[in-house]
Amino acid sequence: MTKTAIITGASQGLGRALAANLADDGWRLVVDARTAEDLQKAAASWPDVTVVPGDVTDPEHRRALVDAAGDRLDLLVLNASSLGETPLPPLARYNLGHLRQVFEVNAVAALGLVQLALPKLREAKARVLAISSDAAVEGYPGWGGYGASKAAVDQLARVLAAEEPDLRIYAVDPGDMRTKMHADAFPGEDISDRPEPESAVPALRRLVDEDLPSGRYSAAGLRS
Repeated sequence: MTKTAIITGASQGLGRALAANLADDGWRLVVDARTAEDLQKAAASWPDVTVVPGDVTDPEHRRALVDAAGDRLDLLVLNASSLGETPLPPLARYNLGHLRQVFEVNAVAALGLVQLALPKLREAKARVLAISSDAAVEGYPGWGGYGASKAAVDQLARVLAAEEPDLRIYAVDPGDMRTKMHADAFPGEDISDRPEPESAVPALRRLVDEDLPSGRYSAAGLRS
């Protein structure tokens, strides 16, 4: 039976790398991103994919993603994220409107999508991968808004795992990667020493393919 995954934020970075890997393994994909042209370009070589451009903060868009999955959903990857304002500001002068938007994208919309998908996830005894960050647990200057939103994601995953014991709910820190988000976080700096997003995919595939307990993982720990 063909497995189906919804992956948000699949036009670039880790979302694109994981989607390409699953496509190569014969998964059916439902993918989204805010920019339709970039998403179409990313998905052009994936053989069984439904492209649903849109914004995860839009409830109708979230409904469209779940509807596009059809009768079965084996994997939900909550990858779409907002870094917030850049250069990264200290909390002392963080714009509260921007902070609300970061939480809306990274935590509120993620839970909204899980809520809609739960009936299908329960039926398939599926997996949920919520992409987290070391900024959720470490106190890096400038990373307060993004890190706090990812800490919220970690706690949502932790409680969902307790409430939905038949599912596998994971929060996973992929580590530093050479992505646009990291470039935006460090404007003007050379981030070419960071590994490509593809380097984190084998660790994520362990969560997809093996029966590891629900919990918080890091890609580095999954590789060891």
